[in-house]
Amino acid sequence: MNKENSGFSTKLIHAGEIQDQFGSATVPIYQTSTFSFKSAEEGAKCFAGESDGYIYTRIGNPTINALEEQIAILENGYGAIAVSSGMAAATTIYLSLLSSGDHIVSTDAIYGPARGVMEKQFVRFGFQSTYINTTDVEAIEKAIRPNTKVLYIETPANPTMDITDLKACAEIAHKHKILLVVDNTFCSPYLQNPLDLGADVVFHSMTKFINGHADIVAGIIITKEKNLYHQLRTMMINMGCNMDPHQAYMVLRGLKTLAIRIDRAQENAMKVAEFLEKHPKVAWLKYPGLKSHPQYELGKKQMKGDGSMISFGLKSGYEGAKTLMNHVHLALLAVSLGGVETLIQHPASMTHSKVSKEDKQKAGITDDLIRFAVGIEDVNDIIEDLKQGLEKC
Repeated sequence: MNKENSGFSTKLIHAGEIQDQFGSATVPIYQTSTFSFKSAEEGAKCFAGESDGYIYTRIGNPTINALEEQIAILENGYGAIAVSSGMAAATTIYLSLLSSGDHIVSTDAIYGPARGVMEKQFVRFGFQSTYINTTDVEAIEKAIRPNTKVLYIETPANPTMDITDLKACAEIAHKHKILLVVDNTFCSPYLQNPLDLGADVVFHSMTKFINGHADIVAGIIITKEKNLYHQLRTMMINMGCNMDPHQAYMVLRGLKTLAIRIDRAQENAMKVAEFLEKHPKVAWLKYPGLKSHPQYELGKKQMKGDGSMISFGLKSGYEGAKTLMNHVHLALLAVSLGGVETLIQHPASMTHSKVSKEDKQKAGITDDLIRFAVGIEDVNDIIEDLKQGLEKC
């Protein structure tokens, strides 16, 4: 069987398998910092790049490489680079693709720390950035400067759930000879494949859907072509933000159930969204699966499913949001997403607290916005939990 041409769920189970001498059914954990050489000559060849042998886990490790191979296959990429966190992935991308004086155009409602590190840290090194509503294709075109090197998109956006047209972004980026980078965390490779739509680089916080069990922190970068892969991998090795072998093993284990977890979670999310949209205390709601979503048709076109993330606001505003979060019992009041459990949080005061109030308002991250990550519990229990919480608002 050609595993690369098999179905998605088959790839989740079998892609990246290691055939060790013991016939292990799962990828073993090679929990070692260094690897011995059979001879001085072999060691020299490894360091010269003339051999594929392992040297040191910061550079490469069989457990980590198995995960990288699997994710590269799932995203239809040339190769993948596993790193210690989603932010390590974003930072590796920034430092690999930008130099002093270079400019990046990005989605205004991206993950808060990914914007914060650019505006508060990398500005010291001469990096320039512009954050806009990337659902507006004309705004993207206008934001590009002669020194723009990267167009960085998150779709659906965190936490507004705005959807950006990836094919249109790829056309604009390549017309201007810049790279299109896509944060695909909210969808995972199961629901969206940005490289197939023209992106050059895609990355994930594997802490979320890919691992799916809220027990590790991890990230991964996938490229479309070889040279870009080696450029990014070299930066990761030099920065030392590699993944740990046990961390990789945990992700490999969680990854096997990605499809069935997302299927259940998005089935639940549709019912939860329909309940909330009709609730008299809800002022507005955004969920890609509802026709009321501004980019509903685009979502259906470039995504293979609606996902399990919902954003909504209450008529009672921020005070109502606090009341709801303090009175739910099943949903955990916690940041992150993509696990088996349902989570609720307030982006303006939590994940995006370091973004200025003015920039949050421009990005649609309003004080009343509640981000709801639907899990795989019985959906009636999730709805009942929300119902009793909303009664207090």
